[in-house]
Amino acid sequence: MAAFAALPKPLSFVRKRLRHWFEARLPLADSVTLTQRTVYILPTRAGMLLFLTLAVLLVASINYQLNLGYLLTFLLAGTALVGMHVCHGTLRGLAMNLIAPHAHYAGASTAFDIKLTNARRSVRHGIGLSLLDPQAIDGQPGAGRHWAWTDVPAQGSSLVQVAFTPQRRGLHRLPTLTAETRFPLGTFRVWTVWRPAAQVMVYPAPEASPPPLPPGEPRAQGAGDAARAQSSGEFDGVRGYRRGDPLKNVLWKKAAKAGDQGSESAGLVVRDTQQAQRHELWLDIRQAGPPDLERQLSRLCAWVLQADRLGLQYGLRLSAGDIRPASGEAHKRHCLEALATC
Repeated sequence: MAAFAALPKPLSFVRKRLRHWFEARLPLADSVTLTQRTVYILPTRAGMLLFLTLAVLLVASINYQLNLGYLLTFLLAGTALVGMHVCHGTLRGLAMNLIAPHAHYAGASTAFDIKLTNARRSVRHGIGLSLLDPQAIDGQPGAGRHWAWTDVPAQGSSLVQVAFTPQRRGLHRLPTLTAETRFPLGTFRVWTVWRPAAQVMVYPAPEASPPPLPPGEPRAQGAGDAARAQSSGEFDGVRGYRRGDPLKNVLWKKAAKAGDQGSESAGLVVRDTQQAQRHELWLDIRQAGPPDLERQLSRLCAWVLQADRLGLQYGLRLSAGDIRPASGEAHKRHCLEALATC
């Protein structure tokens, strides 16, 4: 029984194959204008019930020769036909443009904007956008599916935000989208399917409580640097006071012993800031915890964010190569992209 339950269900398998075949036929584009060839229409459940009701009214009117029955039947049928035309025209001719999303972290909601542009002189009502349900190629609403609804003004535009949650790091193509409307009567459903060409970079999820940053490594120092340090007396991490040095770096205990020399700065000694610059902060994957690649990348991601927040210069060592120490927003983005694609 367990082996039989593990087999794929025939209906689910067929639906999945049909969905892949249907999506493979769609071109990749970040801008699309809907035409009659890319807009589909089918009656909803309410529409099917309306047609069944019309059939019953028509049969009863014929059987009992009811003139008012004929009037009611054809009035409702004409209203449904007009609603079908209006519903189809709500999507036909609509332009949709994707605004490229920013990079996000794995497991976090990734939102991107879609601009809907209406060139005609009437308002387009009740247009919804959502991710295409992976269980259906026709976009029937599924469990946990979220729709973003809007009205597009006449000769204007409207901005709609759609979100999804990527679970894996890397460079991902945006999921297939569907737009639909059931305006004005809800008896017909008009929809389209759109495959954006844009991709989104997904960084590793940063570790929630990472350990402190690793200690800095001694920087390689040339012979000329060492000679200058020895001649100026700055090799041991302290040096004499210079005009403009911050007072927080002054060693006041040593200054108190030299207070009777009569000079303001003769006895003042300050910490050598160059001594701290002789160490480099390297974020090494070999120091990032247990040999689990995803957990190591998660810790490195948290370290990169922490070092950037502190304004430190840091480098990144991965199996694919090293990124030299630097700082700033561009350097942080470079390191996070390396973590996402390694």
